[in-house]
Amino acid sequence: MSIVIEMPKLSDTMSVGTVVKWYKSVGESVVNGDILAEIETDKATMELENFDDGVLLKLLAVEGDEVEIGKPLAIIGEPGEDISSFDVTTQELEPTDSTSDKSSPQPSDDSTESLKEPIAAEPPKEFESRSQNSARIVASPLAKKIAKEKSIDLSTIIGSGPNGRIVKKDLVPTSEFKTREPFSPTSTITNRNPVVHVGDKSVPVSKMRSVIAKRLLESKTTIPHFYLQREINSEPVRLARESINEALSHDSSDLNKVSMNDVILLACAKTILRFPEINSSWSESEITYHGNVHLAFGVAVEDGLVTPVIRNAESLDLRSISETAKALILKSRNKKLTPDEMSGSTFTVTNLGMYGIDFFSGIINPPNAAILSVGGSIKKPVVDKNDMLRAGETMTLGLSCDHRLVDGAIGAQFLASLAAVLENPARLLVL
Repeated sequence: MSIVIEMPKLSDTMSVGTVVKWYKSVGESVVNGDILAEIETDKATMELENFDDGVLLKLLAVEGDEVEIGKPLAIIGEPGEDISSFDVTTQELEPTDSTSDKSSPQPSDDSTESLKEPIAAEPPKEFESRSQNSARIVASPLAKKIAKEKSIDLSTIIGSGPNGRIVKKDLVPTSEFKTREPFSPTSTITNRNPVVHVGDKSVPVSKMRSVIAKRLLESKTTIPHFYLQREINSEPVRLARESINEALSHDSSDLNKVSMNDVILLACAKTILRFPEINSSWSESEITYHGNVHLAFGVAVEDGLVTPVIRNAESLDLRSISETAKALILKSRNKKLTPDEMSGSTFTVTNLGMYGIDFFSGIINPPNAAILSVGGSIKKPVVDKNDMLRAGETMTLGLSCDHRLVDGAIGAQFLASLAAVLENPARLLVL
């Protein structure tokens, strides 16, 4: 009996998914546990797992297609089974002839081939085409689809991917396209980087930006924010971090070095335990005080921001938090986060210090009661405990609070306690 594989809901905010890559082709046998495809959601790229044994009889979407949740993606059944009775809108996608293109060392010259092209037994990782100047252009499947829809000449685009590969963000920029100078035998070094002037452009709102806009608008319009800030002496925590990394210097891997953000995450996790209001959530009928600290932190990715979550952060040591954070950052940038790794946070930390920002106020990440904003450590004149002026280092922390859950005095006390820990990192040993 045939089974229709539908687009699953892979994240709490997902409404549609994009088929990035098919791992199986029509006519191929599949079993429970096989990975059928890669699906891009509004937050990550995830694998579509198969749960039925049989043969892949038909593909109902091609790479680059957006499919709504619950809509059909493929049909699995017995070999030769009649599936004409299925009432779904389909497009027949036959397997590519195994002799075609595989023996040719060069890609096709046809840059106007249909997007609904046959899917090979091993789908290509990238489309390649040639421009009129004979320079090879390499683009991802999604980039090629966007280029066709927008009538963009890929030969004029500079790719930011590996080996110059053109990816989605190269075709959907926030301001203007980066373009390459057309090839000319008479080109000289003086015009290798010409100034390109382009007119106004309108680009589609991506799924991620749409979700970010919706959640932040909801946060600012439904949560009564108030803001606190405190400047701290950041020299002790910097020296502590340097000492810790020196002790780890026997391992040359940067993955084992702790960052300033790792130390701040640990300090937050330990300090929050003393302030249950900071680790709470609001609903119309009750306030929930969470027994564990599930710590979210902001990670900048292509086209937006994600907030992976470190579970039970209060029970972890510095090295465990550092290793967990690095693993989540890597998965975030590869769009491999699972829904569980992006949900259930009780407090959020956002850090823009590495971008040279001195201070900012974050928008609360619902249903959190507060978010900590971390600025950069800057050198400036300070007055020491002996009232002497000397060179020092300071960092500004900002705390945005939900006034339904956190009063000003509680927020101020939390920020003061956090500052005391960061200015005296040895306190982390007894918290």
